[in-house]
Amino acid sequence: MIKLDEIQKRLLREVADLHQIPEGAYNIRSNSKAIGRVSTANIEIVPKEGGSGLDIYVKPGTKNESVHIPVVMTQSGLTELVYNDFHIGEDADVFIVAGCGIDNCGPKDSEHDGVHRFYVGRNARVKYVEKHYGSGDGIGKRILNPGTELYLEEGSTAELEMVQIKGVDDTERITTAELAAGAKLLVRERLMTHGAQRAISKYVVNLNGEGSTADVVSRSVARDDSYQKFDAVLNGNAACSGHTECDSIIMDKGRILAVPGLEANDVDAALVHEAAIGKIAGDQIIKLMTLGLTEQEAEEQIINGFLK
Repeated sequence: MIKLDEIQKRLLREVADLHQIPEGAYNIRSNSKAIGRVSTANIEIVPKEGGSGLDIYVKPGTKNESVHIPVVMTQSGLTELVYNDFHIGEDADVFIVAGCGIDNCGPKDSEHDGVHRFYVGRNARVKYVEKHYGSGDGIGKRILNPGTELYLEEGSTAELEMVQIKGVDDTERITTAELAAGAKLLVRERLMTHGAQRAISKYVVNLNGEGSTADVVSRSVARDDSYQKFDAVLNGNAACSGHTECDSIIMDKGRILAVPGLEANDVDAALVHEAAIGKIAGDQIIKLMTLGLTEQEAEEQIINGFLK
């Protein structure tokens, strides 16, 4: 039976919506050690040598099963690098929940760097949710640098939900994808920074096969003195379609940079980029204030709705 303290339980609720030990396959990592691991008949979790990560094998044809691999850190000054490889068999359909929560109450920086590689078989489908969260009153930073690599075979689909709403001081998230014929990639990123936080998001998607599609959308809010950069590159190397979008709210002295990159290497590659950065409209705030909210409460309501 896994024993968790109250801080670990709170972090798991934030990053994986876990209120109890999950059903199905799971690996729970705390302060660089696995504290619980379960495989199922169709999903096998195998630790890499030296404790540097996991290999997760999903059998072909697996349906309606899940994998939870959250990470929590409560030790100030801890730094780790983890590699997790997901091998998704043909025609499988699986739900994967990852994410990292850091509670740093000490003077030293705490950092988790994780590289997740997805090898998605023909006609398979994977939904992947990754949430990042930071807390603690120490002066040490909470640093998260996730890397995601996707290799999508013919007819496969990957749906990614990338969320960072609170407490992470510094992050660089790099996502790359290689899409074969008929493969589909859908990304929804939600991000908020405050204080002096810094967040860099970079996507490089290679649409290599005929009929491949990608839709990468980011919604973000930059508050106080924080900085964000959204850098999205689509390379259309066949008859394909791709869309990227950055929709951001800027507040206080925040700064946001959106960098589009579209490269069409085929006459039938259709690529689109959209970007909008602006402050909250005054009439929205006034309308909510007429309903009895304070100006601050109105702002929070608008932001919460925007980031849903």
